[in-house]
Amino acid sequence: MSTQPSSVLGVIPARWGSTRFPGKPLHLIAGKPLVQHVWDRCRECSNLAFLTVATDDDRIAEAVKAFGGHVTMTRDDHPSGTDRAAEVASAFPEVTHILNIQGDEPLIDPGLIDSLAAALIADPGLPMITAANPVAASDPVLADPNVVKVVIDRDGHALYFSRSQIPHPRSVPDDLVCYRHKGIYGFRRDFLFDFVAWPPSLLERTEGLEQLRALENGARIRVVLTDDTSPGVDTPEQAAILHDSLSR
Repeated sequence: MSTQPSSVLGVIPARWGSTRFPGKPLHLIAGKPLVQHVWDRCRECSNLAFLTVATDDDRIAEAVKAFGGHVTMTRDDHPSGTDRAAEVASAFPEVTHILNIQGDEPLIDPGLIDSLAAALIADPGLPMITAANPVAASDPVLADPNVVKVVIDRDGHALYFSRSQIPHPRSVPDDLVCYRHKGIYGFRRDFLFDFVAWPPSLLERTEGLEQLRALENGARIRVVLTDDTSPGVDTPEQAAILHDSLSR
């Protein structure tokens, strides 16, 4: 399914001050900054009208310009990448939908990005979309609080996101499949501005997951299932593993 490319803006938020990994966007992996790997993947998409890296840091901006990318400078007080994406969207009044593409997923599937854009355009009533990949209920990764889990209703909408294992395995039916959330979000333009205007919600503050703000305010989040299991980079140790893999 194709969309009208003029409708969709891709935003890659990139900030210097990660608590666990300062300077992460410029960390070299197989000879390229992390943010360049993400940019190169996104450039393979066909459903993005425009792509930009959103940052408040001059070092990141100069690096992006050096590899030929586009940069939008933003304020330095945004509490989340979604807030940063909303500021960028305000400079593109012609776009109807915005994809917030995580700047720390260097192997993200361009086909997944295109699928999310297509699904947003296909359903004008859909405010928000994200993605998840199936995980076996026995997979130990589900116990990792750094791995966000999601449970989904029969219509493909999120019921809840958590850092804890959900559903809780009091019993494990043979047909149980769990889902690992992938941190990419798509928004209808008007909903994005509503979202960032709401105060952080109770569950959001408890779990440290901003998507819960949408659920607590009664919004639907469509979850697109994918076989893309590409890893994100949250720590220097993960970056080293990925570097070794890509350098072989």
